[in-house]
Amino acid sequence: MRFPRNTRIFRGQLDAGPYAAVLFVLVIFLLLNSSFVFTPGVPIRLPEAEKLPGPTSPTVAVAVDGSGQLYFQNQAIDEPRLRKKLQEAVSRSPEPLTLIMQADQDVKYKEVVRLGLLARATGIREALLATRPPLAPALAPLAP
Repeated sequence: MRFPRNTRIFRGQLDAGPYAAVLFVLVIFLLLNSSFVFTPGVPIRLPEAEKLPGPTSPTVAVAVDGSGQLYFQNQAIDEPRLRKKLQEAVSRSPEPLTLIMQADQDVKYKEVVRLGLLARATGIREALLATRPPLAPALAPLAP
C-alpha cells in the first residue's frame, strides 16, 4: 500500500517569532539569577584570616561599620539601647553567651575595645572578632 506524499521541503523564510520568544525567556531567567537582586544587611568588609576556631557557646552578634555605627540584628542602634538588648539576651540565655564582633576592617581599635567593654558590663565574658576566609587559598612554597 502506498501512502500519499503531501509533505514538501520548506524553501521559504523562517519565522523569527519563536526564536525571539525563546531569547526573551532566557534573558528573563538570566536576570532573575543575576546579582542585580538587592541583598539586605549591613555592608561590612571583614578582615581576612585563615583557619580560626569558632565559638563553642551560644552567640550574639554586633556589627560595627567603618564610621563606628553599631548594628544589632541588622538594625542601627545606639549604645544605651544596645546595652539593654545585650542584658536581655544574657538574662534569657541559660548558658554564657559569646559576643561576635563583626567589625569592618576600617574600624578604629578604640571602637572595638569600647564594644568589648560594653559587652563585659552586660555579663558577656567572651568576645570574638569575626573574619572571612581569604578569597584564594595560600599557596604552599615549592620544594627546591
